[in-house]
Amino acid sequence: MKKQKVGMALSLVLAAGTLLGACGKSNDNKGGGNDQTFTAAMVTDIGGVDDKSFNQSSWEGLKSFGEENGLKKGKSGYDYLQSKSDADYTTNLNKLAREGFDLVYAIGFLMPAAVEEIATQQKDSKFAIVDAEVKQPNVASILFKEQEAGFLAGIAAAKTTKSNHIGFIGGMEIPVVERFEIGFLAGVKAAKPEVKVDVQYAGAFDKAELGQTIASKMYSSGADVIFHSAGGTGVGLFKEANDRKAKEPGKDIWAIGVDRDQADMGKDVVLTSALKRVDVAVKELATKTKEGNFPGGEVALFGLAEDGVGLAPINAKATNKAEIEAAIKEWVEKIKSGDVKVPESRKELKTFSPK
Repeated sequence: MKKQKVGMALSLVLAAGTLLGACGKSNDNKGGGNDQTFTAAMVTDIGGVDDKSFNQSSWEGLKSFGEENGLKKGKSGYDYLQSKSDADYTTNLNKLAREGFDLVYAIGFLMPAAVEEIATQQKDSKFAIVDAEVKQPNVASILFKEQEAGFLAGIAAAKTTKSNHIGFIGGMEIPVVERFEIGFLAGVKAAKPEVKVDVQYAGAFDKAELGQTIASKMYSSGADVIFHSAGGTGVGLFKEANDRKAKEPGKDIWAIGVDRDQADMGKDVVLTSALKRVDVAVKELATKTKEGNFPGGEVALFGLAEDGVGLAPINAKATNKAEIEAAIKEWVEKIKSGDVKVPESRKELKTFSPK
């Protein structure tokens, strides 16, 4: 009788060990390209997922990844949390990590401190941050050569202006936006150095009314093309341009979008957009991670050569569309070949000599 009880007990122990071993193996391989469903989610900055710009482009990339892999929106597939204030970053990142997402994105330059904190606490989770670098083994950093996209926007603006007066509206004075501005100024310098450029920062990415006020002053002072890198604040630029065009249909009033192709913000006023393919980068990293190739601790840099930045199609209503396109093509080739290095700092801009 005792022998039978011992045998039964031993069988139970072995069975329990097998179950625990299976569970341990499953968790260790999570997100490593096995048969388990791979999940990914993102935390937006305060601009929100429908900001018509940066966050929206990121979400489009994650959504595309999810749909192509047969995933559904939600905890078992792909999802996002929207931040209403800076205080939400840490909370939202922690929440997604605890919910077990295989990869959690932090969207935007404002989140490195939050990512550093949560990545240090949640060492078994994988994170990615866009537009900043966090040096942790479980964090992949995604950066872009915004100056190259800005440069092409500057060429387009300089070739389009008839008043030789254009403008730039920035959100906050941070390196990401400043690279757009510096590239834009370099492009103008390369195409038409006599053009005057008004530069103003709004100090926010979510103040459309402020963006409209700044745009109104620029247009009233003679600018006929304005480029923005201001997230939701830039929505105000498009409203002002559309309102003015409705009042004076025959007048040249142009706006240049950013991040995604913002042609949908005004078919009569959007000249083009400086593309920053956050959607491509987000999708690419999710794919690598799903396949077991998460680049933790590394920086992925996307420029023209990597098709990570570029310029959207020129509006068909631009009177010299063919001339602009020819100039853009020429400069793209020069940049990709390495013949021209677009400046990314104010110091480099001062000595920049187009050739």
